[in-house]
Amino acid sequence: MMSSAVQVRLTTDSVPVAFKASGGCFFDNEGFRIVAHDDESTFLRRIQQAGRRLDQAGVATIEAVGSGWTLERQWALSQGFTDAKKRNQMQWCSDDLGVADQLQSMYEVIEWARELVNLPPQDIYPESLCTRVVDKLKSIGGDAVSYRILREEELLNEGWMGIHTVGRASMHKPTMLQLDFNPAGDADAEVDIALIGKGITYDSGGYSIKSSEGMISMKCDMGGAATVAGALALAIQRGLNKRVKLILCCAENLIDGTAFKLGDIITYKNGVTAEIFNTDAEGRLVLADGLLAAAECGAKQIIDAATLTGAAQVAVGQEYNALFSVDEAYAAKALQAAAHESELLWRLPLAPWHQDQCPSYFADTANSRPVKGGGPGGASNAAGFLLKFAPNQGANWLHFDLAAAYRKDGDKLFNAGATGLGIRTIARTMLDE
Repeated sequence: MMSSAVQVRLTTDSVPVAFKASGGCFFDNEGFRIVAHDDESTFLRRIQQAGRRLDQAGVATIEAVGSGWTLERQWALSQGFTDAKKRNQMQWCSDDLGVADQLQSMYEVIEWARELVNLPPQDIYPESLCTRVVDKLKSIGGDAVSYRILREEELLNEGWMGIHTVGRASMHKPTMLQLDFNPAGDADAEVDIALIGKGITYDSGGYSIKSSEGMISMKCDMGGAATVAGALALAIQRGLNKRVKLILCCAENLIDGTAFKLGDIITYKNGVTAEIFNTDAEGRLVLADGLLAAAECGAKQIIDAATLTGAAQVAVGQEYNALFSVDEAYAAKALQAAAHESELLWRLPLAPWHQDQCPSYFADTANSRPVKGGGPGGASNAAGFLLKFAPNQGANWLHFDLAAAYRKDGDKLFNAGATGLGIRTIARTMLDE
């Protein structure tokens, strides 16, 4: 029985004259062909764009056939072909079943993380996000996974004031997930890595309210939580043997009579006070709690991820994620991991003095500058706010500002919705010694 999938082949032949404007890909009587390029990064981009063209042409199933299909080339094709409605099916090249199995495992994890971001906010709210993550990680990590979900009163009792303040106005109350992956089963084992994710499941902007157009995609503001949860799942699948604490800082940033206001001051567990200049700069307020929790558990390395600032996207575009760190060696390790995983990552400036870029007359710091978008250097200033809460003056700490995590509209590389970019990079950063 013949397959109904469109067969996709790589070729070194020239593009037929009739297809010169086709971007290096074309249909023929055997299916669909993508013309090779001498530069591998350009070729991967061409392959991903070809996947998008196939999706736009209404093709439902494709199969990679013939020679030349490396893992990264098949991955690029699948990422271009993936659609948010999960209608499309990708069949891996059968020449190497080990690679096909590896691709399928990675695809399933990253598709799960993408779906978390793409689901409507009526389905993903703070507690449901935490329970979905717990269910997934327990299905992969088994008895090595334990957890606590801290709800409204527990947040107050334990002093997690950033998360509680941001989320208290919603009927879906704020939560913090503290999940422990401990493969050795030793309760006294050191925590090698803490992963922290921004889990703002919906962001209206609060009293610094967004426009209607600006709110349409704000279900994606928990992309950091989905990214670090996906990275942990992928790393476990790849054989992670380190103890990792996953800390998700989850809230809906909404408005009612109890919502936090401009001029309010949050006092954090470490005594740092923060005045609110912009309720739409809420991500850094919840991540501060996550960094303090990472310090409490004594994590040797810390990685946080967040859809934190529009300024990062202005700086690096939608195809790169932005990296911030004051630890040169750790930053270099993350950049190398991104290169190995064929994900684009660019380091933006962060220095100790960025902690002082948002001054307040009434508190130790403000959460932003009192100008639209936080003013010049907004992404670095946001990272500087977080640096105030990172243990050891930021040694062994990485901050990912996920400029590439979500597309409001489809483009030449991705369909609309979550991309999953950053998951592979963070997973490899954890795994590499």
